[in-house]
Amino acid sequence: MQEEFKSGFITIIGRPNVGKSTFLNRVIGQKIAIMSDKAQTTRNTIQGVLTQNDAQMIFIDTPGIHKPKHKLGDFMVKLAENTLNEVDAVIFMINAEEGYGKGDQYIIDRLAQVSRPVYLIVNKIDQVHPDQLFDLIIRYKDKYPFKEIIPISALEGNNVDHLLTVLKDQLPSGPKYYPDDQITDHPERFIISELIREKALQLTREEVPHSIAVVIEKIEKKPDEKVLVQAIIIIERKSQKGIIIGKQGAMLKKIGSQARRDIERLLGSKVYLELWVKVQKDWRNKERYLQEYGFDQNDY
Repeated sequence: MQEEFKSGFITIIGRPNVGKSTFLNRVIGQKIAIMSDKAQTTRNTIQGVLTQNDAQMIFIDTPGIHKPKHKLGDFMVKLAENTLNEVDAVIFMINAEEGYGKGDQYIIDRLAQVSRPVYLIVNKIDQVHPDQLFDLIIRYKDKYPFKEIIPISALEGNNVDHLLTVLKDQLPSGPKYYPDDQITDHPERFIISELIREKALQLTREEVPHSIAVVIEKIEKKPDEKVLVQAIIIIERKSQKGIIIGKQGAMLKKIGSQARRDIERLLGSKVYLELWVKVQKDWRNKERYLQEYGFDQNDY
């Protein structure tokens, strides 16, 4: 008798910087979500597909739920909240180091409207003492009737397999939505732009806030089998342009060099990466640019 095949969609929500993207990359085994120690790195929902012999789990990494400061922020929060009742399970991820905060209560209040099972995932347990972890779990237990509370370390991989088993057990019987070898539903163009944005964020640190967008102008396979990628890094102020380009173009070269390595791993071929920098004043508050750069609020 053939074993029952299970499948379903699982959304990952939480405050910014709790480790959602690190968890997704750990589960999928490949970088599809960009990671940064800056809050609100993820701007679109990124679907990661994990296919096993008896199940397929589709994870949706949402932007961190936070109080919006501009139209882009509104888009991000709406995006995260809209996934809650359209999935089979919800992972509410918290950072064990930070503990309980106002932002968590904001999310818990929204979970009151959710009819799906909600799992509290306490991430970064490798950073805290077990006693601190125990107190934290007790505190959250009183806040909401979680289906289960599971401590993990997404970075180290601690307890991640157990979490996957628990999630799989409660998934409904269902079809295989994606082919075995597909790990995300996003086109390569989107992933490439995210990899470039990640390097720009990491290398400029606090100097350039989240006013970076990356637009892919061209992806073309050349006769020598290399892939040409041309992209524009969009920022909001002239002063940021100087930071991104760096002295004699050194920073832009470094961003390009690090991003190229990740893109080559993604595409499985050598890459020519050409980058330009463009100033688009206050683009995060302008509908036209939000749509042009892939943040169309009318889709949600």
